[in-house]
Amino acid sequence: MNPELAKLIKRIFNIISILGILATVLGAVYLYRIGALTNQAVLKDLVLAHKILGPFIFVSITMIGIIIPIIPGGLSQAAGVLIFGPVMGFVYNYIGICFGSLGLFYVGRRYGTVLIRTFVKEKTYERFMGIYERSNRRFDWIFFALICSPIAPDDALVMISSQTKMTYKFFIFTIFVGKIPSILAYSYVLIYGGELVKKLIGG
Repeated sequence: MNPELAKLIKRIFNIISILGILATVLGAVYLYRIGALTNQAVLKDLVLAHKILGPFIFVSITMIGIIIPIIPGGLSQAAGVLIFGPVMGFVYNYIGICFGSLGLFYVGRRYGTVLIRTFVKEKTYERFMGIYERSNRRFDWIFFALICSPIAPDDALVMISSQTKMTYKFFIFTIFVGKIPSILAYSYVLIYGGELVKKLIGG
């Protein structure tokens, strides 16, 4: 390929990437201002008001909640099950979380350690990077095991993994396989945990 053409293509992709990130941030600001990112009732009303685009809106909000780490992501997981039911709620949560995680991994790898350390606690970053420095293979499988868990700090782990030599192939495999049990467990606890506690206390 002509070097000039390759440079032009790279520049175009860079511009598209920056515009995509900017659109995500602007979308997040708008959704936050109307309360869709912090209030489950507002999120539900927004999704149900758009019957055809509702699933797309929900998946987009879920992705934004992962790519921008300061937004709470647990809200959308619980809302997904409540709005769409256990089956489709899981499906839409799964799609949003998986592709949101891929987006976060890409952003972390593109913009580097300075950005990651802004959002990840120093102690957490040092602990996992210490594991990676001792054995990158061990780090990969610890990452896989933790992604399968519903209580692991997923967003932090994704950002940290973006600073390692983990391949996109292994990362995609881990996210698309590991997120199945973690989303199922997390959604079940969020929706039914309160009812179970009430039953245990009451009887």
